[in-house]
Amino acid sequence: MLVGLLIIVPLIASLLVFFTKGNTSKTVALGLSVVEFVLSLAVLFQFKHNPASTDLMLNCTWIESLGIHFAVSVDALSMLMVLLTTFLVPLIILSSFSSTYEKSNSFYGLILLMQMALVGVFTANDGFLFYVFWELALIPIYFICLLWGGENRGRITFKFFVYTLFGSLFMLVGLVYLYNHTGIETGIKSWAVTDLYQAGKSLHMHQQTFVFWSIFLAFAIKMPIFPLHTWQPDTYVNAPTQGTMLLSGIMLKMGTFGLIKWLLPITPLALAQWGWLAIALSVFGIFYASCIAIIQKDYKRLIAYSSIAHVGLIAAGILSANQQGIQGAVMQMLAHGVNVVGLFLIADILMRHTGTREMEKLGGIRNMNGNFAVLFLIVMLGSVALPLTNGFVGEFLLINGVYQYGAWVAAFAGLTVILGAVYMLRSYQAIMLGEKKDSAIAFGSLESSDKWVLYIICFAVIAFGVYPKPLNDLAEEGTKIIMMAIR
Repeated sequence: MLVGLLIIVPLIASLLVFFTKGNTSKTVALGLSVVEFVLSLAVLFQFKHNPASTDLMLNCTWIESLGIHFAVSVDALSMLMVLLTTFLVPLIILSSFSSTYEKSNSFYGLILLMQMALVGVFTANDGFLFYVFWELALIPIYFICLLWGGENRGRITFKFFVYTLFGSLFMLVGLVYLYNHTGIETGIKSWAVTDLYQAGKSLHMHQQTFVFWSIFLAFAIKMPIFPLHTWQPDTYVNAPTQGTMLLSGIMLKMGTFGLIKWLLPITPLALAQWGWLAIALSVFGIFYASCIAIIQKDYKRLIAYSSIAHVGLIAAGILSANQQGIQGAVMQMLAHGVNVVGLFLIADILMRHTGTREMEKLGGIRNMNGNFAVLFLIVMLGSVALPLTNGFVGEFLLINGVYQYGAWVAAFAGLTVILGAVYMLRSYQAIMLGEKKDSAIAFGSLESSDKWVLYIICFAVIAFGVYPKPLNDLAEEGTKIIMMAIR
């Protein structure tokens, strides 16, 4: 029943927050999100103690005539994604304490509603249920961006919605096609993930190719992968900071998680035939997004393009379909989620304190606030995967996995390390070092909420860089299960 509570608690929490008036809503939302994180730790403890416990699974008949079940469970892979979600949501809510939002109860209620849908995506074991949670996650973030976004938010949010919905419909077509190929021997059709695996493997090459590209399209848009990325930079920049954190820190992981659990084991023949093209698009996206990031002047937009580069490497590692590639992708998903939330908070702090994110107008902030300079440096070094930071382990395994697929592919994929260091170090130098370029710009002390979020993120960057074993062991266990399913 514990896994059911992971979904029920944020749903009830969102309803409570919707009916909470005034600034109390942010405090209530933070407290309830912390409760959800503590619950996820209890699930982790139970999983480590007894992975086969009935508390870690829930399977109820939903629509019997169609073979649809409300089936959710926790395995090593989903456990990591649930931990990432429940760890980041309280930080995202706390990061908003320095800002004021109209109708704050609706704002925080939507965040918690989105958390419920995200946890559902990561724990679903029924293809139809997975699709339902996938679509549910889109609704809260759509309204967060539309109601609290910046200029041109209507046009930009509409583009984001259309892109995502377009991909989702193709995924639904692919899942329905698989569903209609289940139960060939028994005559009983099923949406269960294991039955969909078997149905996919029973298809011939052309059928698998259709399913592969149908489902891959939805995941590629969500991550996003070049050339399906055009919605992302404007949406990330235009969304309120907490919306951008949800999109980049957690929501894009829906796509990478989907690749691992819902695509690789279903279409092994199509992956062998067409994986090179998907990897080529991912790797080209690394180079393209990194080059665009280098020439950016707005720091938030730079982070948006850097996210495309990072996710390109993650996708390439997954599509290499070997142990190191997938395991490295899982580790990098965790590291990227933590680091990118810290980077977008830093961009928000710069905007609130100086009135600009234009790097050429900034400079010398280290002399005005040395504590902020150190925190910024730690998060930035984690993003460029410096050894002994959380980004290094995943990036090392990723490049190793891609190298096993092809040396030339690894050489181009490795550009993310070099180019990432270029744009991140240059941006830090422009913002923090040197002399102040505009005498009117002053940078005061950080708000206590900003400090606590950055302290926690910096601790995670260092702690899981120095000692990644607990997370890496879970990632290895989850990856082995997927590798067995692929075979």
